[in-house]
Amino acid sequence: MKNIRLEWDGPYNLDDIGYVKGKYTYDEEKFIDELNQENRDYGIYQAYGSHPVYGNNVLLYIGKAAQQTFAKRLSQEGWEYNQDAKNIQFYVGRLFIIDNEEQPNNEIWNDMIDKAERMLIHAHEPARNSSNILNITKNTDKLKEFETIRIFNYDSYKSLIPEISGELWVKEFNNSNVFIWDGK
Repeated sequence: MKNIRLEWDGPYNLDDIGYVKGKYTYDEEKFIDELNQENRDYGIYQAYGSHPVYGNNVLLYIGKAAQQTFAKRLSQEGWEYNQDAKNIQFYVGRLFIIDNEEQPNNEIWNDMIDKAERMLIHAHEPARNSSNILNITKNTDKLKEFETIRIFNYDSYKSLIPEISGELWVKEFNNSNVFIWDGK
């Protein structure tokens, strides 16, 4: 079993990622340091805001920042066009692989960030991740990659499930030998 720990921090807003009001653009000079450190600001992020069907302050999106910092990645997503952009909030999760005895290389980090993102999307189904949800749930080979992974969410993880086990979310839910009681 590979255990991944995500330590969440936030909330952050559009100003924190350098949004320039009135110009609908971003200024990298205005990125806050907590989201733009080249040596540590990579991992998974969540976006919360208004959705016409699901309401206010709901989980809209789960994404990853694997080859660029959180500030850079978030500034590319178009959050300023959300119907209630002034209330958009971001939470960032920095990833730790608990079971490793040595520092993983970039390829392993990127692979774990990718798997953590896909597993969180699969378990939570955020509204703006609809295309990723379909791609993940239809691809049984990709789902099998999750069977030996467990994610622990710590600190400011907002509305995420505290622990997600691939064994539960993939193996057990998709097991054809599971019977559901029909009340008879």
